[in-house]
Amino acid sequence: MARTIDDPRNARSRRTRDALLAATRAILETEGFEALTMTAVAERAGITRRAVYLHFNSRTELVSALFDYLAEREGLAESTDPIRAAPDAVTALRAWVRHLATYHPRLLAVDRAIERVRHTDADAARHREAVTEAQLANCRWLAERLAAENRLAPHWTVRSATDMLWGLISTDLFERMLTGRGWSQRRLEKHLQALYLSTFVQDPPP
Repeated sequence: MARTIDDPRNARSRRTRDALLAATRAILETEGFEALTMTAVAERAGITRRAVYLHFNSRTELVSALFDYLAEREGLAESTDPIRAAPDAVTALRAWVRHLATYHPRLLAVDRAIERVRHTDADAARHREAVTEAQLANCRWLAERLAAENRLAPHWTVRSATDMLWGLISTDLFERMLTGRGWSQRRLEKHLQALYLSTFVQDPPP
């Protein structure tokens, strides 16, 4: 059977694809979304523009692939697995906070670049929608589990807790505390744990 350009067995193809996505990330982090063109990606990756189109037909496809690339490179699955595997809702919430404090700071520069232009750039908007959909799904799962175990604080509904959990995934929050105030990730996690537990969790029934 002939191998296609996307066949994961084709190691050279995979290396080139990863190089293109790494170049995309580097451009977003250092120059912003406005500088992201197929030509700029080719130059940054050190390959021909024609070679870019063997892997991605358009900038839209390139940006669409970025979500999964970042998730793989930064270990999203490893970071979120403890949440789903937690024995109870409160432990899951603690694992969620740990994930936020350790995973999201590594993507701040990319998130900033996308946020700046998402209202005017369709590709950035699609990437933001994919991220939002995944985040909301996780927040909804947490809120539902807290409610199912009767641990969701009484002033919350599943819907309002989902929305607030999602709203707290804020680039501004992480930047202000880590950069603006010089907090360490460990300190951030400690205080976020206190915030989340006191806000969303009620004592177990007697």
